Amino acid sequence: MNLKTKTHPCYSKFAHNYARMHIPVASKCNISCNYCNRKYDCLHETRPGVTSKLLSPQEALARFKMVKNKVDNLSVVGVAGPGDALASFEAARESLELIKAEDPDLTFCLSTNGLSLPEYQEEVVRLGVSHVTITINAVDPLIGAKIYERVNYQGKTLTGVEGAQLLLKNQLSGLKYLSQNGVLCKVNIVLIKGINNYHIEEVVRTVKKAGAFMTNIMPLIPVENTPFENNPLTSKVELDYLRNKCEEDLKQMYHCQQCRSDAVGCLNKDRSLEFKEEEDILETETQARQPHQILEGSYYLEKEERLFAAASQDGEIVNLHFGHAEDFYIYQVKGSSIKFVEKRNVKQYCIDKECNDQEDRIGSIINTISDCEAVLSVRIGTVPRRKLLRHNIKAIMVYDKIESAVRFALGKMYSANTG
Repeated sequence: MNLKTKTHPCYSKFAHNYARMHIPVASKCNISCNYCNRKYDCLHETRPGVTSKLLSPQEALARFKMVKNKVDNLSVVGVAGPGDALASFEAARESLELIKAEDPDLTFCLSTNGLSLPEYQEEVVRLGVSHVTITINAVDPLIGAKIYERVNYQGKTLTGVEGAQLLLKNQLSGLKYLSQNGVLCKVNIVLIKGINNYHIEEVVRTVKKAGAFMTNIMPLIPVENTPFENNPLTSKVELDYLRNKCEEDLKQMYHCQQCRSDAVGCLNKDRSLEFKEEEDILETETQARQPHQILEGSYYLEKEERLFAAASQDGEIVNLHFGHAEDFYIYQVKGSSIKFVEKRNVKQYCIDKECNDQEDRIGSIINTISDCEAVLSVRIGTVPRRKLLRHNIKAIMVYDKIESAVRFALGKMYSANTG
């Protein structure tokens, strides 16, 4: 178990050179969270619960074989969505069994909200799943009632405090069972300002008593068409301040990337786009969402050319948070043509655990990309986004090949200007 943990990038910050693979086989979910949008077939976002395609167990095995041949340091295979692994346990179990037969030395894990743990916890242990992540956002049902819209359990739909009470009961009993039977459990906590931010220390202390190995406090990612879409973001400084306080009670995860359900590769270099099946079909669908007539519309002819800055680690994919970028790749749109122009170096906005909100740092970045209409990044905080907007630079969150990301940005900007 100690060896498996040392090579699991989510459980050990020293395992950053080991790769993991998420297989998106869990289609169903049994609770409704106020921060979740169940539209999972998303090409352009990188966050928990999204994937480019839902896989069957046989497709998951085929994807694994393809990844295994190209990723030498693959150590972990897990089910992390797009729904709940236990709400879709038949598909999750078959997928893990097929892959385990192919390579029994892998570490197998799954993520769950914990509602169905009492029903499946024994099977999870028998299946050889050594690491389980449970999302527990509150240990006070009054607070939980503000986070969960409804809970569906054994044919019944519960809401409010009643639903939150049942969910919490099952989460804690499942956590205790797994931890007592050799499964290492990480508890994810979504920090939602104004809802549970002052309650998280109590959550950490409670799950520690139930046997949790570590907790991962994650910032809320506001998602469109959800009750929490307008909730404020949490800065890296605020987040790590709380993590540091909670670390006095229990081991904390600082390096979470809030990955997609089809993530592949190391945490700091996701390679899922390399392994998308039917790549040509997906490219066609991308083109269909942002057809050329959009580029040729009057809105886009107002300027002879427009520039976009992409936060990229490799110059091929928009795959960095705004604050982590040391270079921005500049792309020019002219008519229906999109082409790379140059790479511009900047002083990184976030260093180690701190993001520098001082005017000199953000001011330098703004000066460097001042001629760009928008900056494209995987994620960006509220403060830099507002400061960019004051200089008429839009911030668009996207995860895709850079040219496709530019088309996506154009489509969003066109919709905003026409609707």
